[in-house]
Amino acid sequence: MGSHCELISVYFYNLNFRLYILIRKSEFNKVNFYDIMRKKPWAKQNKEIIVEQYKKEFIDFMVECNVLKFGNFTLKSGRKSPFFMNAGAYVTGGQLARLGEYYAKAIHDNFGDDFDVFFGPAYKGIPLAVVTAVAYSKLYGKEIKYCCDRKEAKDHGADKGGLLGYEIKDGDRVVIIEDVTTSGKSIEEVYPKIKAQEKTPGAIKIVGEIVSLNRMEKASSDSNKSALETITEKYGFPARAIVSMKEVTEALEGTVLTPELMKEIDAYYKEWGCQ
Repeated sequence: MGSHCELISVYFYNLNFRLYILIRKSEFNKVNFYDIMRKKPWAKQNKEIIVEQYKKEFIDFMVECNVLKFGNFTLKSGRKSPFFMNAGAYVTGGQLARLGEYYAKAIHDNFGDDFDVFFGPAYKGIPLAVVTAVAYSKLYGKEIKYCCDRKEAKDHGADKGGLLGYEIKDGDRVVIIEDVTTSGKSIEEVYPKIKAQEKTPGAIKIVGEIVSLNRMEKASSDSNKSALETITEKYGFPARAIVSMKEVTEALEGTVLTPELMKEIDAYYKEWGCQ
């Protein structure tokens, strides 16, 4: 074969899964073939393909379930928005099962599996934490406990107190699960509730937060940072989303998103988009 090995690329497609094998141009007398293969140069690209696929599926899923809507909406913040996401519209067993799998995949991709508890803030976060725990066990074979807060503490029974489900304790590592956040204010209530369970300061670690959609807009009128960026900066843990609004517009432009809607979204981001 001579002193050099020419570039060889082998592509294998099966259900949108691509195995990419690359052997770099090398001298066999200097670089061992098996040493090259052990580095798995295709692995990163392979993972990126899978990630992009489930993100596209999730965007279509939100639209199909009427969770992500486009039109004219007034947000809790008072802003007039051309789009709105409502996780409360997931109402069937099949929808909730799929939703849990999307969250589980995003959590695994963003945070690995070095955590013990999924915390879902009341009210919408409660079913999110439950279905994600079920899906995570199914997909990755690891049992993660779920915990949620109560809007009003229960003062009777064996499970009295401000939490529902697993009782968080020192040594636990927690992932917070929400549907969406525009300003990041919900964490102001959730964070102290979790940390209040500590017997020793700093003994409970919040690994990160995951939401369905990064709206990519200013957390407040006097800030150029998004809610997720603000959370990370203030509390010191990463805040991530399954998909961003940029990914949504790229996936839906020309289909659900008409030229008129795109103009409205562009105008909204000129006013409220984060830097």
